[in-house]
Amino acid sequence: MKRQFLKQALGLALGLSVLSLSPAVHAEYNPKLLRIGFQKSASLLTLLKAEGTLEKRLAAKGVEVKWVEFPAGPQLLEGLNVGAIDFGYVGEAPPIFAQAAGANFVYVGHEETAPRAEALIVQKDSPIKSVADLKGKKIALNKGSNVHYLLVKLLEKHGLKYSDIQPTFLPPADARAAFERGSVDAWVIWDPYTAAAQQQIGARILADGSGVVNNYAFFLAERQFASQRSDVIKDLFEVLQQTGQWINGNYKPAAAKLAPLQGLDPQVVEQTIRNYSNLVKPISPSVIEAQQKLGDTFFELKLIPKAIVVKDATLAIR
Repeated sequence: MKRQFLKQALGLALGLSVLSLSPAVHAEYNPKLLRIGFQKSASLLTLLKAEGTLEKRLAAKGVEVKWVEFPAGPQLLEGLNVGAIDFGYVGEAPPIFAQAAGANFVYVGHEETAPRAEALIVQKDSPIKSVADLKGKKIALNKGSNVHYLLVKLLEKHGLKYSDIQPTFLPPADARAAFERGSVDAWVIWDPYTAAAQQQIGARILADGSGVVNNYAFFLAERQFASQRSDVIKDLFEVLQQTGQWINGNYKPAAAKLAPLQGLDPQVVEQTIRNYSNLVKPISPSVIEAQQKLGDTFFELKLIPKAIVVKDATLAIR
């Protein structure tokens, strides 16, 4: 029962079906193996995987690195929960759903705020000129994702309630199609989808997250691995920090490397990586406090079944 609820909760988070990972495949903890869950859209990890820098760093400790690709955050968190991976990177929202469902993970780090990496967009010729004009309008979004929180906060800022608009819950590909054919009036979405819509169909940004939300991304670890191999996680963080610094100093070369790996145009990738901070830091009380506000908001909206204490999913790395 608990496992089925976990699948349902994680599936709700991004409107996607969760990978069918059976408890029977739960892997035993292996201190000599670091299994990293990643998504191709995550530029830092995708580039790190391609470069092989981490493998060289950890070979000195006799630790092997294995990369496991996931289509989205909820599936990645399911992988963490059943012990299929030891470490992963996701946005703000999936961990909230996962913790409410009882998943076994801890926050160990974050990528700095990237409020410009998510936005509310309209067609280039739309008569809608401000967020206040959205009253009664249909807005496409991924239910329970980071942009769900952005939408709520944008509406609040412009004197509207969530009940004043008509949310249309669609995953990104379907939302893009609905947006193009005019079935919805606006779309709240993250990069690289925002960048692609701007460059390919001339979509206009009505508002992004600047001054409204943080839009952190999080590095999560399986609790036992985080506790017993904090040295490995520290090494991983150092390499991630170096990779992020290189990206920030070399946007065009980084985009050229990432484009074929992510299956995107270099221009879209460059705009995306410019909108993200690419700055990796250990988890901190202030960031956990910000994440708690997101969890409280989702509970108030009845998107999660119970209130959570985000701090319970932390573990000091020493």
